[in-house]
Amino acid sequence: MASARHRTEGVGRTDPVADGKAEAITELMLEVAQCFFRIRALGQKTGLITSWGGGAFGFMRSLALLGPLTVPQIAQMRPTSRQRMQRLADELAADGLVEFVGNPKHRRSKLVQLTRKGAARYGELNAQLMAIASTMGVALDEADIRKTAEVVRQLSNDVKVRSERLG
Repeated sequence: MASARHRTEGVGRTDPVADGKAEAITELMLEVAQCFFRIRALGQKTGLITSWGGGAFGFMRSLALLGPLTVPQIAQMRPTSRQRMQRLADELAADGLVEFVGNPKHRRSKLVQLTRKGAARYGELNAQLMAIASTMGVALDEADIRKTAEVVRQLSNDVKVRSERLG
């Protein structure tokens, strides 16, 4: 992807420092979006993204890392609707990967948790992802990768806050 700086250099600039930072953030966001689509395509080719979609891995990962959650809690962690997460939970339950259990804090909002089959499937998918990731970025330093992940996380949080303000 061509640098945003090259595309906009000299076009209506008033504050070179602010414009440079804005261009850098714009370029990073566009690169992350392009990387996401490439990751999704790789996931489809390798089977990490199955017929029930890429959201299933993330859904199961949340349960594996955080334990049982309600569907609304899972939806709040993602830029998606509660209804979409409910459909995904129902699909995963139909496949025997998750189950709905009582919630001591709320009678009507059940908790979703991984079944043994779901935990095993998550483990398989995670191992596949780690195997793929271990062959990527060989020329990159681990500290740089971790710093980049932190920068993307901070920008993601900024986008989330901005989106919530808009409605």
